[in-house]
Amino acid sequence: MRTLFRNPVYARLFAAQVVALTGSGLLTVALGLLAFDLAGGQAGAVLGLVYTIKMLAYVGLSPLAQAWAVRWPRRTVLVGADLVRAAVALCLPFVTEVWQVYGLVFALQCASATFTPAYQATLPDVLPNEGDYTRALSLSRLAYDLENLSSPALAGLLLGVMSYSGLFVGTTLGFLASAALVLSVTLPAIHGTYRPFSDRVTRGVRIYLATPRLRGLLALNLGAAAAGAFVLVNTVVLVRAGFGRGEAALALAMAAYGAGSMAAALALPPVLERLGDRAVMMAAGTAQALVALALALWLMVQGLPGWGAFLGLWVVIGALYSAVLTPSGRLLRRSAGAEDRPALFAAQFALSHACWLLTYPLAGWAGATLGMGAALLILAILALAGLALACRVWPADMDKGTPL
Repeated sequence: MRTLFRNPVYARLFAAQVVALTGSGLLTVALGLLAFDLAGGQAGAVLGLVYTIKMLAYVGLSPLAQAWAVRWPRRTVLVGADLVRAAVALCLPFVTEVWQVYGLVFALQCASATFTPAYQATLPDVLPNEGDYTRALSLSRLAYDLENLSSPALAGLLLGVMSYSGLFVGTTLGFLASAALVLSVTLPAIHGTYRPFSDRVTRGVRIYLATPRLRGLLALNLGAAAAGAFVLVNTVVLVRAGFGRGEAALALAMAAYGAGSMAAALALPPVLERLGDRAVMMAAGTAQALVALALALWLMVQGLPGWGAFLGLWVVIGALYSAVLTPSGRLLRRSAGAEDRPALFAAQFALSHACWLLTYPLAGWAGATLGMGAALLILAILALAGLALACRVWPADMDKGTPL
């Protein structure tokens, strides 16, 4: 991994990702506290709509943003998106109405829907060696998991010396630091033929759906989202109501899930080089669906497992989730040339979040109305369906998608 940081462009881009993720983590905590101040007992409903707005922006606007931004230099797009996010975060401490939160969050997520696919599409050109790129994907997954663990702890420390409004300032500084780091490097230019806007909007999705390995990736995304949504939505209920444990136990459960994901991300590069993407992703997807199914049946028949077993299962599910999703960038990289990668990464960004847009509310509704065992059973069946679809559309002898 250390050899990656000898590339100064990658080193600064990775640093930009880390500080931006830290800012986003502080924003998540601050939004929860702001929602409680504005809506009191209805804060959960406010946050639910905030996260729905986030997913709708990701799904609906990412291809549009990419089609608009492709005519601008990459550095301009990335820096501009960071500056918009910083400006929005700086406005949030001054809102007095819930609708203002919705509007500002929508603007911020539009900027994120521009930044993230553009950033992801840049890395293959910065790291043309596939081994280096694979290690970069693992580091990126690691950065996301570390943010999930460290940002709440950092927010807790900051809240000891300032009000939650100060967290929005921290978010702003994170995005500004990210912009400064991106501005300090020269990024490879995209050279290609001009296409009409309507063609640019749909091109990524058309390439995606015409490529067998990417159709398989989408089906695997659905399975991973089914298991992941249950963990992210219902862990708090299982820990607090099921085990009767406190907030520290909830943090420990989520840390177990994140630790499994991080361990898999670190272990994946040599495994992928030896076994290949499809074998690793299919094996992980199969194991994840079977673990979810077995746990669902256990919950329905025996109730909750022991606390230690529960934590162990969360480690395993987190590791399998990471093993399914971390290699996705490798599939996208080899499925299109440099000119079409921004569109393809935007399509992956939109379509993968569409899976979460389906599974998040399903996990919440089923858990609240049918019980945890039945909810996980439904999601496990959905994961198995995604796995079966992946095997059908991405057979082992057809790992050769042809871009349009």
